[in-house]
Amino acid sequence: MIRARILAACGVALGLAFGVDISAQAAAAEFSAEMVQTGPQGEISRGKMYVAKDRTRMEMTQQGQQMVHIQDAARKVEWLLYPDQHSYMERKGTPGAPSGQVMQQTGADSNPCAGMQGVTCSKLGSETMGGRKAVKWEMTFSYQGQSMKSTQWIDEERGVPLRQEMPNGQVTELKFVGMDSIDGRSVEKWEMITSRPNQESTRSYQWYDPQLQLAIRQEFPGGYVSELKNIRVGTQPDSLFAVPAGYERIQQPQTGAGQPPPQMPRVR
Repeated sequence: MIRARILAACGVALGLAFGVDISAQAAAAEFSAEMVQTGPQGEISRGKMYVAKDRTRMEMTQQGQQMVHIQDAARKVEWLLYPDQHSYMERKGTPGAPSGQVMQQTGADSNPCAGMQGVTCSKLGSETMGGRKAVKWEMTFSYQGQSMKSTQWIDEERGVPLRQEMPNGQVTELKFVGMDSIDGRSVEKWEMITSRPNQESTRSYQWYDPQLQLAIRQEFPGGYVSELKNIRVGTQPDSLFAVPAGYERIQQPQTGAGQPPPQMPRVR
């Protein structure tokens, strides 16, 4: 099972997301893969991903600088490595959910608000959405001093929200299209449709790998594509998920009053 949870806006609201960018808890198998992102003009950026039990490593280049992001969920720590400078930053506590697409294993009956501050969930029952069994949940949260509610229907088999209704009138639906094949891997194709009042609906597509329990390809509005290629399932060495000897720890830069600290970068 997978659950997608994200705080988004109309300031703060609960949205849908899942895909290539994963947390250590999300993967069902250890593997390595190449991360490839393609823009609407054909521009390509690449990185590497390594996933082991409760741990992930993502290698990337940002603004010409090589960076490595390691998450260790069991130890509740994450590191950002700068190989060129032999230095790193560390952040302790439960690693934050990656921005964008997150698929985490859980059951549809599990409280989708678990671990989310200021948000409460009430189970309303079971319904059928598009021929699939779903559990209906109502979420209550506060925004700018006002209490707001959002409703979502979570798929019993996959644990993803099949439909979500937001207080600002936004509705997001996730529909199963059918089975497909990518690089010899059997995957499920899903369509996500988001509609907003007085605006055209937007559509995106995701190809979900049941063995890995995450999406290995996504197509977004505007011509953006994010995918995993050259997937190799197998045990990953422990050395990939540790700070190398000789690296110097540096502190995150200080921010001005009222400004949030910089976030560990995420690859999407």
